[in-house]
Amino acid sequence: MLKGIPPIISPELIKVLMEMGHGDEIVLADGNFPVASHSSRLINGHGHRVEAFLNAILELFPLDTYVPFPVVLMDTVEGDEKNPAIWKDYEEILNKKSDFYVQIEKLERMDFYERSKSAYAIIATSERALYANIILKKGVL
Repeated sequence: MLKGIPPIISPELIKVLMEMGHGDEIVLADGNFPVASHSSRLINGHGHRVEAFLNAILELFPLDTYVPFPVVLMDTVEGDEKNPAIWKDYEEILNKKSDFYVQIEKLERMDFYERSKSAYAIIATSERALYANIILKKGVL
């Protein structure tokens, strides 16, 4: 353990966060996300929720200020709830932990999956909320 590092951040995750460069993306995936087929750099976050990782990662991780949308959510499918409650929780965390107002993009489900394939890493969580998947784009200090 190290001082100032949230305990949910494993050695593997801290290594990945430090390896990532400006513009690299990391996916925080809910329990329904097909993680194994979408990444060769998979981090086991089972037993934890996406919100816990989002809070912890944003303690260490600068979001990209050079793009309009440094955060991406998987958009809902027609017939499902339009604004899942977890999105509001994410907005609160993002705006509390960031020095700027964070614009959030929503991508259609299959487009989100495709974009996830090019992410630097994916964290597989035990999140049960629907539409809890989120992509963070790394910025600079």
